[in-house]
Amino acid sequence: MQQDESTAEHIVVVGAGPAGLAVSLGLHRKGVGSVVLESSPALRASGYAITTWRNAFRALDALGVGDKIRKLHLHIQGLRVFSSSTGEITHELDFTSQENGGPHETCRVRRDLLLRAMEEELPPGTIRYSSKIVSIQEDVGSAAKLLHLADGSVLRAKVLIGCDGVNSVVARWLGLAKPSYSGRLATRGLARYHPDSGHDFAPRFLQFIGQGFRFGFVPCDETDVYWFYTWCPSQNDGEGVDQSATKMKQHVLSKLRSSKVPAEAVEVVERSDMSDASAAPLRFRSPLSLLFADISKGNVCVAGDALHPMTPDLGQGGCSELEDGVVLARCLGEAVLRESEADTETERIEAALRKYAGMRRWRSVSLVGTAYAAGFVQQSDNAVVSFLREKVLAGVLARSLLKMADYDCGTL
Repeated sequence: MQQDESTAEHIVVVGAGPAGLAVSLGLHRKGVGSVVLESSPALRASGYAITTWRNAFRALDALGVGDKIRKLHLHIQGLRVFSSSTGEITHELDFTSQENGGPHETCRVRRDLLLRAMEEELPPGTIRYSSKIVSIQEDVGSAAKLLHLADGSVLRAKVLIGCDGVNSVVARWLGLAKPSYSGRLATRGLARYHPDSGHDFAPRFLQFIGQGFRFGFVPCDETDVYWFYTWCPSQNDGEGVDQSATKMKQHVLSKLRSSKVPAEAVEVVERSDMSDASAAPLRFRSPLSLLFADISKGNVCVAGDALHPMTPDLGQGGCSELEDGVVLARCLGEAVLRESEADTETERIEAALRKYAGMRRWRSVSLVGTAYAAGFVQQSDNAVVSFLREKVLAGVLARSLLKMADYDCGTL
């Protein structure tokens, strides 16, 4: 491929999710431009809502959009964990208490509002929609990468940042291990209550654990309540549960009604429109593989789910994406802006990406590993594990949420 057959771009970010937009916005705040390639025709709001813990708000504040998000969502005051078998409270955590290191700033943020808040701060034209990468090629004679898009066009990137999710093309090019299936499925929904009456739920995160599933819900604002349900599939689930939204809803309601989940919690699922809901396999990248993986190679790196896909048991997936964005923008922005006679821009960029990889490697390993372990304990049907979970481990797991959220990615 000849250079004149491609369009040259300096920094190309693949994927307009939380990680990709955080990287691009962080670079913009530092005065460095970028192009974001998004395969869909518009911002994708799938996933409904993202838990934003203290670490996420620190990242959002660094990006200059923290207050935008705060104004749109309820602030969660605590966590209450119930046994699905007995209906009894196994642990309660007050996010406002100083005894727990509080107050802990926590919201359940609608994904579409989060992405829109960041998009609005970017220069027009930064995001190029309907731009799907199909392959990556070395540009002979330079360090640039040739990005072949589905429409036949080619972009020449001096820096390539993959924020393209669990099925990342960029991660595959780097040689990262394929994400593993956790053996669990998840479905999610959003219950909308009438604006005039709203819902009666306190700003508290409620979870029901045991009997082979994990169910939880939390209000986003006065009218929207986000919920999730994760489980280990079996032959008793019924045919087509993981492919039909109607059967999926019936399956969730059947499980909840046969347990000690209260009627008002069941109603959250009943009033949800699940026309676009489906069962998604929960996947993660092995923590062991991340210890030795090439997070960056030359002028290419990955961030977000392209780097550290994890199960949702800590609620840190979206938070860690925002962390990645701030750290990467800081490292890369400084390298691009710093003039030096000792090394070239290419050398500075490659060193910056290595620095970013070094800073995010152990954080990624600890988050993925802890999330997987928490999910195993929370959904296990083993009698011993169930006993320990309700008597001891529920508190340990709850405190691990706060421990992982007490992290500061720094400023730009």
